[in-house]
Amino acid sequence: MVTLVAWGGVETIGLRRPNSPERSDGNQTQPPDQTYGAASDRGTDNGLRRTGESEGMKPTVRLLLPLVLAAAALTVPLGGSAVADPGVPKAPVTVFTEDFENGMGADPILLPSYLGPPPVNETYTADPLWLAACNGWLTSAQNPATEPPGAGCGAFWGAAKQFASDLATWSGADPATNHALVNYTSAYAGVDNAQLETTTPIPLSGASRFLTFAVDAAARGCNGYHPLLKFYLLDGGTAIPTFANPIDPCVNPGAVVNGTSVGTYVSDSPQLFAGSSVGIRLLNGQSQSYGNDSSVDNIRIIDVTPQLDKTFSAATAPVGTGVTMTFTITNTTELAAKNGWTFTDTLPAGLVAQPSTATSDCAGGVVTASASSVSATGNLTAGQAACTVSIQVSAAHAGTYTNCATNVSNVAGLLLPGCSSVRFTLPEYLFDAHAHGGMVIAPLLGVPPIAPADLSCATAPATHTNGVLNVPLPTLGSLGVINNRASGTVDAQDRRTATASSATADVRLLAGVVSADAVTSTATAQDVNLRVAGVPVVNPAVNLTINVPLVGTVVVNEHTTFAGGYGVIVNALHIKLIGGTDIIVSHAQAALIPPGGLCPPRG
Repeated sequence: MVTLVAWGGVETIGLRRPNSPERSDGNQTQPPDQTYGAASDRGTDNGLRRTGESEGMKPTVRLLLPLVLAAAALTVPLGGSAVADPGVPKAPVTVFTEDFENGMGADPILLPSYLGPPPVNETYTADPLWLAACNGWLTSAQNPATEPPGAGCGAFWGAAKQFASDLATWSGADPATNHALVNYTSAYAGVDNAQLETTTPIPLSGASRFLTFAVDAAARGCNGYHPLLKFYLLDGGTAIPTFANPIDPCVNPGAVVNGTSVGTYVSDSPQLFAGSSVGIRLLNGQSQSYGNDSSVDNIRIIDVTPQLDKTFSAATAPVGTGVTMTFTITNTTELAAKNGWTFTDTLPAGLVAQPSTATSDCAGGVVTASASSVSATGNLTAGQAACTVSIQVSAAHAGTYTNCATNVSNVAGLLLPGCSSVRFTLPEYLFDAHAHGGMVIAPLLGVPPIAPADLSCATAPATHTNGVLNVPLPTLGSLGVINNRASGTVDAQDRRTATASSATADVRLLAGVVSADAVTSTATAQDVNLRVAGVPVVNPAVNLTINVPLVGTVVVNEHTTFAGGYGVIVNALHIKLIGGTDIIVSHAQAALIPPGGLCPPRG
């Protein structure tokens, strides 16, 4: 859509333009239609608008005719998403680790006496049965050969200390100094009682995360009853199991070190954790005390939340054409299943989705779309690096549309994206502007355009000027100082303007039949002492025609459209003599030519 706007009250001709001014947050608002400049609406006719207003007397001759292509655009720079490579898994983030080494030395201590490292400074509790009978001790090979008073280990104290060394051998720590939590069950401790539980919630970077759990665990006495270790994540009072089956180090251990079955065990599947802080609880599901000897170390909570990213299939596109907007859900490198993630993306104002084009290749994917938003839920299957949701979007107005994390709501199990942008543009209309001080068209001898300033179908902005001090017109009269200007500009909002102006002073024609100290052509003709056949002409209407007997006609403030309505010609004076001679004073024409259009001739 094109709007030709002539400023300072000049006639406006063109199609109404919906505006899309920018906002500082990168989204767009849609205020009511408006016309740039001082012209005022005087009605519509098949989409064309013609407006004008009169001005008072002016001391100079000036024709100003800017033509504005309505191309509102935002200045938000193109953005990128938070992850450089959507679809390429990134490593998980460990949000908590407990290795039972903070402040530890050669002396063993019971679990409740231990203080974890900052910033959490975690402390732990356990069921009293798991703090007696050689249970609940943090041991190390460097501990004294004699068990602590009341430990209840007896002959098993050396084996209890050995757990920490064997776990260190497995994990790569120092077997001589490593510490671990040991439960050697010299007596029955009950079934599903807590061997360990955090007392301080562990903060997460946000709510609704996929969390997984890992621990180094060991067992001895596997010829007896096996320990059955059950780890839970705590969301307030809700205990969320990290396992489908309890951890049993006696079954398929990672290694057997000095008779100790050891290994690293990761929860069966990540959990979609709703809270913003988490706790840990360890239960032992074994109901027998014969055997059932275990140790744990290097407890870890790991954030394996997939990353959500938004991209557009093109950085720029013409207004009204479709661009594919793709939401990529990228797994973390362990490639575990992530089931039940969801999000809603509200499009920036002016960006319109095509609901019928919404698709997803995600397992269990469901996409619900409207013109202004896209909602999706689905799963990442085990071993899957990424999946996508996509939809076609378009815009009716030129501008840059930026979609950021602030556009996302109702999100669960996904890391928020960075910003991504698409720019919709109007066609680059060509600048065509011409101005001259006057010309004579005669049957025998004419006068070519005086001091022409020409910008012919230019693709790039430019300004051309020309002028002359005075011009005699043989047998017809004379013109004084002439200043002409033709230009094409693009403003910060990508609005293209073609402008032509011509100023002519001291007009003396036809032995005084037409004279003026100065004439100005805008939407209506303004003049300084304009006289035709001795009669003053004040505030003439557009295309005012005056018949002069035995001479011809004088058209004041002559307006003509051309180039299919994309341009306008204004002549301050057009004198048509009976003998066939035409005299034009202060000619200006300007147009914005659509791509592929023909360049008009200079008038």
